[in-house]
Amino acid sequence: QVQLVASGGGLVQAGGSLRLSCAASGRIISTLDIAWFRQGPGKEREFVAAAIGWSRDYADSVKGRFIIWRDNADNTVYLRMNSLKSEDTAVYYCAAREATLQPNTPGSYEYWGQGSQVTVSA
Repeated sequence: QVQLVASGGGLVQAGGSLRLSCAASGRIISTLDIAWFRQGPGKEREFVAAAIGWSRDYADSVKGRFIIWRDNADNTVYLRMNSLKSEDTAVYYCAAREATLQPNTPGSYEYWGQGSQVTVSA
């Protein structure tokens, strides 16, 4: 069983930066696929970024602005969000699954943290 606890959300002005954290327990994160998803107001949950083995995958909408990385010493995954836009406003969720070659869809992830609200003001 994997427990995930997300933190680091908040209110930021457009163009600003935030860092989200996702602390894992129950399993070593280096053995898992880890991802961030988000759900904006009235929208479906969508993929943001994933750490799959040594590779990193990003949604086109955040590529070049967001960075995902693991800190194995802390068993924590981070998402650095730069040049934030109002359309990045959403509840952000971290998720984990057993290593697999499946696409990064919400349904393919079995472990979820609680959401962390990110609000970007214009």
